[in-house]
Amino acid sequence: MKVSGFTFIRNAIKYDYPIAEAIGSILPLCNEFIVALGSSDDGTRELLEKINSPKIKIIDTVWDERLREGGRVLAVETDKALTAIASDSDWCFYIQGDECIHEKYLPVIKQGMLDWKEDNRVEGLLFHYLHFYGSYDYVGDSRSWYRNEVRIIRNDKKITSYKDAMGFRKNGEKLKVKALEAFVYHYGWVKPPKLQQAKQEVFHRLWHDETWMKKNIPQVEEFDYSQIDSLAPFTGTHPAIMQQRIAAKNWSFSYDPAKKKQSLKLKFLSFVERLTGWSVGEYKNYIEI
Repeated sequence: MKVSGFTFIRNAIKYDYPIAEAIGSILPLCNEFIVALGSSDDGTRELLEKINSPKIKIIDTVWDERLREGGRVLAVETDKALTAIASDSDWCFYIQGDECIHEKYLPVIKQGMLDWKEDNRVEGLLFHYLHFYGSYDYVGDSRSWYRNEVRIIRNDKKITSYKDAMGFRKNGEKLKVKALEAFVYHYGWVKPPKLQQAKQEVFHRLWHDETWMKKNIPQVEEFDYSQIDSLAPFTGTHPAIMQQRIAAKNWSFSYDPAKKKQSLKLKFLSFVERLTGWSVGEYKNYIEI
């Protein structure tokens, strides 16, 4: 079985993306790893080269920031990496620059790829998600966070990145997938407040024009993490590859889980989800088989 990892990134250092950790977390499962590196001015290339793995192949790209509708430029960059994958790979393992896989899940993921390798009905493999927010100690537990997404796809050139690169489609249709008992650890909302604010200002410009930005993104120095609706304490362990980054955390964030900012309707829907596992009205960018 041959597995190709792939991702895209730009200015990872400037906006505090754990891209080296993201790549390193799945590199043991990959025979090659394709990085679509957008034009950067902060040493991102040198950061990638320090991983020092012959598996890693960097392709240089230029982002077309005119593709603002739905964050389309992110999908285009994802597809650039996907297109460069070796034709004889069986599976393509996608990870974004703010995601990481705990080493405890690697055997489960490998077994899943082996189990479904010969079943062409299975076009992708589905992961659960943990969304960290404010610090490494809390995870989002409201309905505003997506619970699952496809991160492994079959090496089929008809499969492409969808909308803002959160998932994939085949000829415009949802992928048929099998779920893995494995989690993606999403760290996109864990950054020093100044860098989180800088990221918001740059990131939203991939979707919106200046009029929207002025109306919706506060002109402040630091991001205000306190406005979150609902969090839960994280009681597990983080991936070993993240430990050095976590130890270097130099800002404080505290949250009282008893003070959730949810309407009665959302509280009821969250109660139903906790009780039954059913998320009423949940959007799914895939079809489980």
